[in-house]
Amino acid sequence: MRRRWFLSLLAALSALLLPAAPAAADAADCTGSGVERFGPASLTGAITGATVHEGRAYVVTRGQTPPRIAAYDLATRKVVGQHDIPDGPALGAPEGAYGVAVSGGKVYFGTYPVPDLYRYDPATGKVEHLYSFGAKGGYVWSLAAAPDGKLYAGTYPDGKVWEYDPATKAVRGFGNLSGGVPERYVRSLDVDGTHIYAGLLDSKKLVAVNRSTGAVKQLVTADTGFAAVSVGRTRVRAAAGNALYDLRTDGTDVRKVDVGASVDSIGLAADYTAYLSSRPNGAVFEYRTGAAPVPMGTPKAQEETRALAVQDNSLVGFSGSGVVWTMDLATKQTVTTSLLDAGLTPGAERPQSILLDPDRGNVWVGGHFAVTVHDRTAGTETNVWVPGEPKALVRRGDKVYAAMYPRGEIIELDLRDPAGVPPRSLGYLGHGQQRPWDMEYDPATDKLLVASAPLGTSFVGALSVVDPDTAGDIQVYPDVIRNQSLMSLSLGPGGIVYLGGDVRGGGGATPALTTASVAAFDLATRTVKWTVNPVADHETIQDIKVHNGILYGVYKRDTGWFTMDLATRKVLARGPLTTYGEIEVHQGKVFAATFDAAGAGFVHQLGPGLAAPQELARNLGNQWYTNPQLAFEPTGWKAWSLVGRDLARLRLDPACAPVTP
Repeated sequence: MRRRWFLSLLAALSALLLPAAPAAADAADCTGSGVERFGPASLTGAITGATVHEGRAYVVTRGQTPPRIAAYDLATRKVVGQHDIPDGPALGAPEGAYGVAVSGGKVYFGTYPVPDLYRYDPATGKVEHLYSFGAKGGYVWSLAAAPDGKLYAGTYPDGKVWEYDPATKAVRGFGNLSGGVPERYVRSLDVDGTHIYAGLLDSKKLVAVNRSTGAVKQLVTADTGFAAVSVGRTRVRAAAGNALYDLRTDGTDVRKVDVGASVDSIGLAADYTAYLSSRPNGAVFEYRTGAAPVPMGTPKAQEETRALAVQDNSLVGFSGSGVVWTMDLATKQTVTTSLLDAGLTPGAERPQSILLDPDRGNVWVGGHFAVTVHDRTAGTETNVWVPGEPKALVRRGDKVYAAMYPRGEIIELDLRDPAGVPPRSLGYLGHGQQRPWDMEYDPATDKLLVASAPLGTSFVGALSVVDPDTAGDIQVYPDVIRNQSLMSLSLGPGGIVYLGGDVRGGGGATPALTTASVAAFDLATRTVKWTVNPVADHETIQDIKVHNGILYGVYKRDTGWFTMDLATRKVLARGPLTTYGEIEVHQGKVFAATFDAAGAGFVHQLGPGLAAPQELARNLGNQWYTNPQLAFEPTGWKAWSLVGRDLARLRLDPACAPVTP
């Protein structure tokens, strides 16, 4: 009797001490549609390609559907015209154009992710589709006009140069440029009266192609791919990483010049003086053959430069974030203008990442060169500039950390004043790690954990441990899964971080392996405890999450899901899934947001204890730039995500019927 009284008292005290369970756990509220939409998640004025002609600049927007070509008056610094770019006849919608050139007073541009050629007439405003160079998923990376008016385009993934004659509409494709070595990217090119000078990315070659015969001559092989090429009267300047190669057009007198930063654009003056821009610092240099590059200043810091052009006594530059700057070559004074401030209409883009700040009711959405902070209490949006694409966002106290592509940089933003406090760089991952895919914060060690992949032909990914208080303190562990890059990570108990691999690496070479691995990495000893291959012949593990001793995974390519017991390292269950996406754990349940081949977009519950995924939402659209993601509110079953390109709040209660926008 005494024991029963004691147990009753203990139960009563426990009920008083334990926090109350969330209301959503007691009774499901399935009323209403379960979907709230709040307009575009990320508005952008970012640009891809640009050129200058007769006092006007012509730029193509990035990531909008449809994208626009805009005319910008260099004298008044105003946008004086903008026109939508129509879809191609069969392959779908373009999202931008890296290659832009002028021929016969018309502006030509080559698009992505449909590799099409278009023409814009500044006099009439007409935009017309001319030709498709390949299938959806391709790029026209570079475009140049020859003195006789013919256009030359460099494409991906076929690694070819194409000729288009505006007078006859005839198209000619040139053959293999890399001497039998696999090549996907003609990343840059320029042309003179007799030859095309093409910079290749995978094979790291600069070649000259005879315009008449198609004969290919290899001029230079570099340590990295060629990002920019410019030809003058007798010399070619070509940039590969930090090196500028200056050589005669016949391939002789090769001079290699160290610029000290990666050159991304070259502009040529009438006297053949070259002007170079570099990333990640955004600096500009003047270069003449036989002399060292002369620094001229930094018109737009921490930016990519899309194009450079010399107009009269000024250098005109175009920053990827959507800024046009003009530098007086005599005084080095610079004037910068945001295209949005100049009248460019912003457009909704496909977002990269999402983060919820529940304390302030704010939702952070990563885009291109910007993070949009949605204040749901005030109903306002704040656009915060960042140096690139934030592939992952995590919170630590009053700070947000972003993992940036293509710089492989980790930056810090302020939750309390995101627009007022400039981003702080924690440094670069280095080791060839330019594409950070996943990031988590480890409160036990107060460190950031980053899973990353290389670019180009490398397979070697890395796990990086970043100290958020000490800029530059980044400990990088390359090839932690042998011959694989890393797509995902999940912090488990006991200081073990689990890693999901990808055998394709940067994607520029044939994989050496056929099956992606999961590895367990001990943060205390900084060693790999074990590596397993969960399912044979699946090349990419898109995302993993650990919950209650079970690892949940989602595959890319041959899409599907699986669960694995971490104690035995045995697969418990597996099956098909719509396509790939990211996994979240919330209130003891495991969720996956995924793309869909038909464009629907889904959310499923994967577990625990389910024999097959349970559908919770559909028809969300395939508008994520990276992977579909969820940001759950701390209590209840509401999560922030996308519907189309709109920011949306979804009810994802497993006790309710699936929501359908």
